[in-house]
Amino acid sequence: MTKINIREIALLSIIEIMEKGKMSHLVLAQVLKKYQYLEKQDRAFLSRLVEGTIERIITLDYILNQFSSVPTEKMKPVIRNILRLSLYQILYMDGVPESAACNEAVKLAEKKGFKNLKGFVNGILRTIERRKDSIQYPDEKKEGTWYLSVFYSTPEWIIKQWIEQYGIEKARKMLEVSYKEERGISVRCNIEKRTKEEIRQMLEKEGVVVEECSYPDYALRISGYDYLEGLEAFREGFISVQDINSMMAAEKCGVKKGDFVLDVCAAPGGKSIHIAEKLNSTGHVEARDLSKNKVNFIQENIERSGLKNIEAVVQDALVLTEKDENRADIVIADLPCSGLGVIGKKNDLKYKMTEETQKELKQLQQKILSVVWRYVKKGGILFYSTCTVNKKENEENTEWFLKEYPFELEESRTFLQGIDDGDGFYFARFRKKE
Repeated sequence: MTKINIREIALLSIIEIMEKGKMSHLVLAQVLKKYQYLEKQDRAFLSRLVEGTIERIITLDYILNQFSSVPTEKMKPVIRNILRLSLYQILYMDGVPESAACNEAVKLAEKKGFKNLKGFVNGILRTIERRKDSIQYPDEKKEGTWYLSVFYSTPEWIIKQWIEQYGIEKARKMLEVSYKEERGISVRCNIEKRTKEEIRQMLEKEGVVVEECSYPDYALRISGYDYLEGLEAFREGFISVQDINSMMAAEKCGVKKGDFVLDVCAAPGGKSIHIAEKLNSTGHVEARDLSKNKVNFIQENIERSGLKNIEAVVQDALVLTEKDENRADIVIADLPCSGLGVIGKKNDLKYKMTEETQKELKQLQQKILSVVWRYVKKGGILFYSTCTVNKKENEENTEWFLKEYPFELEESRTFLQGIDDGDGFYFARFRKKE
């Protein structure tokens, strides 16, 4: 059997993410599923290489450009990402010998058809290895936002936006949270099937590290597991992956037994399923999304949950379904957004998002809201939420909506990563006037 080259798999994954625009969490999930037969240690090494390198791209490129005659943006994509991957090991992985990182980089360059660039790769990495203590960083006092950008590997425009909207101290905390060594993931326990304590015991029996969350009381934070789908609690639908602040949708939307709920942008279905659980076998949840692929994903999660009061439907949120006008007790509008509240978990988002795209997303959110409010019956609820911390997509959209449509604001809140527990999240609960 051919020996699997973990670094090569990591390289190909990074290229898919950074050069071809694929989503990091999806790429890594597919790769780990494909190579689930690998030892836990190898799978952990693979995850660390991919996630860590992507997390530090701006920092890595900044350093490489000090030692390379060719700027990273002008390098061949394969070479650029070999250097990033290898430099990450040299600077941030104490358990990897620096010589091994250099040697494997040279081998990868040759294997990928760049024998003539072996010397280039080796020269840069060996020089950094020898001179890493003399790397020059921006002056924090003179170049404040640029320093933060390089230090936290976050585009400067995001940092400026956060400082403008939340102040420097909060902005720093929001940046720092991305670099916790072991963040784990939060899961929602389906306490209708098993008690929280039974689920905890089941997870710990499989070697999972389990911690309490600050809220809600049915949430746990897990880490140290090998493969999510390998956990019995996940396969049996006893737990669902969901950030604790995302759980606020079901907590704050006011759902009650017998309600008809429309979730207009539901994939992957976490909020819809949570609400269906709270309905306790009554009412009905219709979880919609734009494409068949997304709806199939929702359907998989529904089937795992075992719930019967929920269905997944292909439906464009921008297209009104007249039969549903004034029908829904609750409409969940968790809309496409810039995602700046989850960049600690989806590190590639910060590189792919732009201020212009933010503006386009704000307009899209307003277009969707201008359609879906019609589904809410008089006295019913429209629950608007995003996983971003950009006030233009959050508070400003709330103000716009109240001016345009016959609703009253009952409650709104922003959760900030690094300030509050969990990811960045915003919600506004509107009630339709009678």
